[in-house]
Amino acid sequence: MTWKPHSPSAARKRGSGQSHALGWLASDQQGSQVLEMARQLMAAQTHVSKALPPALGKACKVARIDRQQLTLAVPSAAHAAKLRQLLPTVMRRLNAAGWNITDALVHVQAYLFAGETIKAERQVQPLDERALQSFEQLRDSLPQGPLAEAIERLLRHHRG
Repeated sequence: MTWKPHSPSAARKRGSGQSHALGWLASDQQGSQVLEMARQLMAAQTHVSKALPPALGKACKVARIDRQQLTLAVPSAAHAAKLRQLLPTVMRRLNAAGWNITDALVHVQAYLFAGETIKAERQVQPLDERALQSFEQLRDSLPQGPLAEAIERLLRHHRG
């Protein structure tokens, strides 16, 4: 199966790099098989996502389609348990859309869903003069030791 844009202008609308890459992939026998499999997986993903509750639909990924067996990947055992309950619904939805799916497997693959951690921006509020005086009084009332040394470091840092 070879890839053809829907219209001549469709290829021009896409960036030339993308159309060249897709054209090259489609022109190669092995590449065209990869491209077709990617299209099938994306189409199946659309149907699976629509058959599931929104949160589960976003977490569930179509990992493989082999003959009539569908393999779905989820990030946790809790997702897998809920998905297994809903597999008959998913399979009915796919079969109604023209897929011939007779079996489905669910795999927990948390590493596939490891996203980038968003680090919260640190909000620093400097100590005012009143707070620093309170720490000085506390330091003066404490016996020598780790706590008094920590307060001394804090004062040096803020008065710096």
